[in-house]
Amino acid sequence: MKIDQILSQPALALTQEQREFYFENGYLLLEEFVAESWLKRLRETTQQVVEQSRQIEFSDTIWDIEANHTREEPRLRRLTSPNDHDSNYWEFASQSSVVDVVQDLVGPDVKFHHSKLNFKWQRGGEEVKWHQDIQFWPHTNYSPLTVGLYLYDCDSSQGPLLVIPKSHKLELFNLYNEKDEWVGHIDSSEQHRFDESGAVELAGKAGSITIHNSRLLHASKRNDSEEGRPLLLNAYSSADAMPYTPVPTPSKYYQSIIRGKAARWAQHDPQPCQIPPDWSAGYSSIFSLQQNERG
Repeated sequence: MKIDQILSQPALALTQEQREFYFENGYLLLEEFVAESWLKRLRETTQQVVEQSRQIEFSDTIWDIEANHTREEPRLRRLTSPNDHDSNYWEFASQSSVVDVVQDLVGPDVKFHHSKLNFKWQRGGEEVKWHQDIQFWPHTNYSPLTVGLYLYDCDSSQGPLLVIPKSHKLELFNLYNEKDEWVGHIDSSEQHRFDESGAVELAGKAGSITIHNSRLLHASKRNDSEEGRPLLLNAYSSADAMPYTPVPTPSKYYQSIIRGKAARWAQHDPQPCQIPPDWSAGYSSIFSLQQNERG
C-alpha cells in the first residue's frame, strides 16, 4: 500500500502523529511497550537458548558465536531464526500487540519476513557498522521494516540502536567493497555523504521496541558495559511487497501472512535496489561479514 492509503486506515496501536513521524523520519521508539508477562516468557526462553549454546563449538547457520565463546563462558552474537527455535518467539512475533504496530505502518495485510536475536554480549559485544537493511533482502517496494525488542534495560553504554533520521529518503548505498565483495556495511570513504553527527540513539527500558524502515541508515556501538544487550528482531512487510531474492536466513514462517490476506498484485517502487550475493551457499551473520570472517 502507498503511504496515504496506510494513513487513511484506522490505527490500532499508534497515534496518527506517531505514524506520520515514522513515515517522515523512518523510525519509532515506543518505550516500555511490551507487557511484563511477555518479557518474562521471552527472558526464560532466551536463558534456555544461552544454556543450549554451551554445547556449540563453531558458528553455523543457526548459532553465531564470538571467537572466545566457551562452554564455561558462553558468548553468543546471534541466534538465527529464533521463531523456528521456540514457539514462544513465534507467538510473540505473530500474535502480540507488536503486530498491531506493524499493521499501523504497512497496512492491514501484513507478511512476516525473518527473525533474529542479537545478543551483543557484555564486555566487548561487537559493533554493527552503518548499513541499510533492504540491500540484504530486496523487495519490490520499501514497506519492509524491523521491530526490535529490548528484553532488558538498554542504556548508552550497551550499544543501543543508532539511527539517522530521514535517511530512508536518501539513496541506497553500496554494500560491496572495492573488490566487489559483499561486506554488508558502508565504506568509511562514503560516510561523508551522510551526517553521522545527527544520529539518534534509541536506548530504552526493558519492553521498549524500536521500529526502523528497511532503507534507514542504522548502526550500533560496541557493548563494553557489564550488562548484555539481547535484542529480539522481527522483520515484516506489507503483503504486496515481493522479495527479489531468497532470504539469507531461511525460516519455516517466511512469507507467512499474519494479518489480513495475501496480495494478488505486487506494488513496485520505481527506485532501484541493490542485489546481494547468492545466499544459497549459506549465510552466517552481519557480524561475521562486517568483521571480515571469511573462513
